[in-house]
Amino acid sequence: MGEFVTVDLVGARATITLDAQHNRNALSQQLLRELDESLDAAVGARVIVLRHEGPVFCSGADLKERADPSKVDAGPMVRVMQRLMDVDCPTIAAVNGAAMAGGIGLMASCDLVVVADTVTFALTEVRIGVAPAVISVPILRRVPASLIAAAMLTGEPFDAAKALDWGLITHVTDDVDSTVNRVCEMVIAGAPKAVAATKRLLREVPRLDRDAGFDSMQSLSDELFTSPEGVEGMAAFREKRPPVWPTEH
Repeated sequence: MGEFVTVDLVGARATITLDAQHNRNALSQQLLRELDESLDAAVGARVIVLRHEGPVFCSGADLKERADPSKVDAGPMVRVMQRLMDVDCPTIAAVNGAAMAGGIGLMASCDLVVVADTVTFALTEVRIGVAPAVISVPILRRVPASLIAAAMLTGEPFDAAKALDWGLITHVTDDVDSTVNRVCEMVIAGAPKAVAATKRLLREVPRLDRDAGFDSMQSLSDELFTSPEGVEGMAAFREKRPPVWPTEH
């Protein structure tokens, strides 16, 4: 466990917690390093939850640290966002407090985003003389540019209802923990390889030409229907029992 980021492994679930409340979970070099290490520790989990302590999910870059030119390096942030997007298992952001600037990029890098109905967001980069550069990559994969343009260009805040309407987040609730627990249970109930394949196709298929998409997905469909998971899942359905997913050796 790190000073600012902890990881808790219980069964098939890994829970990573941001806990640098002294600076509202700002993205310091130390926090990003510890977050990267926590993702190492979560390898093998069926689902990863990214949550926070304190009233703010993440306030964005650590501006005091970034004032030192020798500490300006977006690489660690890019690496963490890539890992959240690319890890085989689903990632879930559990957001009970405000998310700003880079915090929104961190959140948007997760597959699912569960947000309290009172949470507000702001992309404030232009107000400090920079742009939402690296975080635009995960954000604009979720949200059409025309919908989020005003928020990016003005820094004006927006609420959870608008974020849901845009597609930036996936769930709005008055009980984040209960909703996250329910979603985790449903993810874990699915077949591990099938869930991983579904995560990949959600990322890859929208970028494929139509016929290339059909070719690729036909091969995947045939492979999965004849796989040990597919055979077990269909047998369990016929026999009206819970499936017992094969484990790799």
